[in-house]
Amino acid sequence: MASPLLIAPSILAADFARLGEQIRQAEAAGADQIHIDVMDGRFVPNITMGPLAVEAARRVTSLPLDVHLMIVHPEDHIQPFAKAGANIISVHVETCPHLHRTVQQIREAGARPSVVLNPGTPAVAVKEILPFVDMVLVMTVNPGFGGQAFIPQMLGKISEIRAMLDALGSSADIQVDGGIDVTTAPQVVRHGANVLVAGTAIFRAPEGIVAATQALREAAQ
Repeated sequence: MASPLLIAPSILAADFARLGEQIRQAEAAGADQIHIDVMDGRFVPNITMGPLAVEAARRVTSLPLDVHLMIVHPEDHIQPFAKAGANIISVHVETCPHLHRTVQQIREAGARPSVVLNPGTPAVAVKEILPFVDMVLVMTVNPGFGGQAFIPQMLGKISEIRAMLDALGSSADIQVDGGIDVTTAPQVVRHGANVLVAGTAIFRAPEGIVAATQALREAAQ
């Protein structure tokens, strides 16, 4: 029950001096969502954006804002991100001892809940939560920095999760994040992913944001 292919440019790789302009370019290029990576310097070794960045992005685009919380205690921050304009909120299974409750919090805040797996976390870790989420994000690099190389061993995990969702009759999306470009995009789609996060391959492409977004979509189809 795979859903349509969606492209989610990650602003982690954007030029922050021209962020609004670059988000608008991505939207004009046919992007389906804007991906916002939130890092706290604790769960991952980097610090990035907070609700103010989501608020700023909300002012310049009508696209869904897909907020990926790479933070400890994400349950304490769901409400501020939802209020700032997040449409989708992704939390890591590794940071949520009460995952079902956290997923409920996201839905009650008015956003779509998504759960995330690090490369070292097996697919079975999300089995019990699948009936309650709208998306599963499979990290295809270790979270914390943009521009890393794709880990090909994650393809099997994508297939496992697709099989579990199909067995449930679920229409939940499978998103992939990390090293996604015109070479890796067709591979992840073949294994069952349908939402492609790409940062460097779009915002830092020599050919520009519009051409890079369109090339990624064409490669993946």
